[in-house]
Amino acid sequence: MQPIDVTRREKLGLLIKEAGSQAALSEIIGKAPAQISQWLNASVNSKTGKPRVMSNAIAREIELKTGKPGGWMDAPAHKDELKTPGGSNAEFVMPSGVRRIPVISYVQAGMWTEIVNSFQPGDANEWLITSDTHSPNTFVLVVRGNSMEPDFKDGDLVVIDPSVRPRPGSFVVAKNGREEATFKKYRPRSVDVLGNDIFELIPLNEDYPTMRSSEQAIEIIGTMVEHRRLYR
Repeated sequence: MQPIDVTRREKLGLLIKEAGSQAALSEIIGKAPAQISQWLNASVNSKTGKPRVMSNAIAREIELKTGKPGGWMDAPAHKDELKTPGGSNAEFVMPSGVRRIPVISYVQAGMWTEIVNSFQPGDANEWLITSDTHSPNTFVLVVRGNSMEPDFKDGDLVVIDPSVRPRPGSFVVAKNGREEATFKKYRPRSVDVLGNDIFELIPLNEDYPTMRSSEQAIEIIGTMVEHRRLYR
């Protein structure tokens, strides 16, 4: 029979697969990613010279927060569990009030209206834990470049909800006829003779040009409902 610390590392790996990423599991169980890495890698404590082993209390806490039965972390994983691409065959239960949403590419965002209903878990780059108050079609983009500085920096995460209608000053993801989407500030200007809104998409960095719906076809995909900055 394998040592309990090895079993717990295997089960921790399954939980990471089920959550979608190590960062997502970190949010669910309330433990720092660095702490999870220490358990996974059995890193050595510099003071004691011994491997950092997950305690019984922590194992029970993780089971509770991930909806697993008591003792699940200590029971060796079945071969079928380890082979399953999505992780354990046991159902992963998210804590009440939260759910996970996909982090997608700008190309996927540009086609979101067409692909959302056929989107599969494996299509996401990773997953983010957020409030379950957002609509089912909500997704996440990673900010690229410096066109939205200083408010949004390269690598920041923005949560986009297609069901939220933009208001003056909202930040939106839009498609402008190309394959990829873009993230900009929304500014309404007027209404045309057909009753359609005429608006601008504005970069916060003045070195980049403003886009105008009266000059090119622009489709609003969704409105930002959360902004998460990753401090490095």
